Amino acid sequence: MSAPDPTVGELSEGRILAGILARVGPSHAAVGPGDDAAVLAAPGGRVVATVDTLVHGPDFRLAWSSAFDLGWKAAAVNLADVAAMGARPTALLVALAMPDDTRMSFVEGIADGLRAACDALAPGCAVEGGDLTVSDTLTLAVTALGALDADVSPVLRSGARPGDVVAVAGALGAAGRGLGLLFSRFTDADGSPVAVDHSALSAAERVDLAAQLRPEPPVALGADAGRHGATAMMDVSDGLVLDATRLADASGVSVALTSASLGADPASALTGGEDHALLATFGAAESLPAGFRVIGEVRARGEASVLVDDRPFTGRGGWDPYRDWDAGTG
Repeated sequence: MSAPDPTVGELSEGRILAGILARVGPSHAAVGPGDDAAVLAAPGGRVVATVDTLVHGPDFRLAWSSAFDLGWKAAAVNLADVAAMGARPTALLVALAMPDDTRMSFVEGIADGLRAACDALAPGCAVEGGDLTVSDTLTLAVTALGALDADVSPVLRSGARPGDVVAVAGALGAAGRGLGLLFSRFTDADGSPVAVDHSALSAAERVDLAAQLRPEPPVALGADAGRHGATAMMDVSDGLVLDATRLADASGVSVALTSASLGADPASALTGGEDHALLATFGAAESLPAGFRVIGEVRARGEASVLVDDRPFTGRGGWDPYRDWDAGTG
């Protein structure tokens, strides 16, 4: 007989919390979970902090994502933002709001995904605290904290200079193709999500789907980029063109991209979202750390923020939750 799988509504907050802490791994903090707040070491005296929220509906669908997927992705997207500042992730604080009929096994699956993502992408980073509450809508909010090494300054979006090279680390386009696959193949006649039939996927489609559901940002390369003198950097979360536009506008420059450098599917690379690659600029191609590849150059500010093959990019690309959610594209 299988063990009972109670709902969170049948358990106390303490019992739910104990089940989570048993799975997220050991604390690395001076004072970890159990008190009113964690106490973390801050090497160099500088703490990088970011927060990201995943909400059922606009950010994920339970028909497509497992509990493990959700935990992994919630960690990964935040780890990438810390890395994009040139920092090393050190701790996650996780707030989970869920309906009271949520099974405890589902909560444990989220915890497993959080731990696995930290272990794989940012060894030494762990869940050090958080909050639990009840909600009609499943919501997972993660605050990530990171440390800047003594020899690294924070890498901002605003530091790109004319003459810099534009480089990227990580995959481009796969996550966007994975999202398109879900909407085109795994919805019913009314457009509602249905379970993914993995046996119906090709090897390439499995790669794209994994990039969407369990992204693997090159977290360790953020600090490497900072040590190698990156002048600007950001996480490519909303699409290369949209995020390159943000970097260009913050720096007061134009970013010129070369489609031939973007792989076999440049259209997806330019406009697909949720890649969580690292987009950075460097003073010279020779200064690139291993793992980065040149995809363009920084120019003096022109009429367009982003050019592709020397032409202003005029198409619509990337993910904006306020613009795209009602259109059913995310």
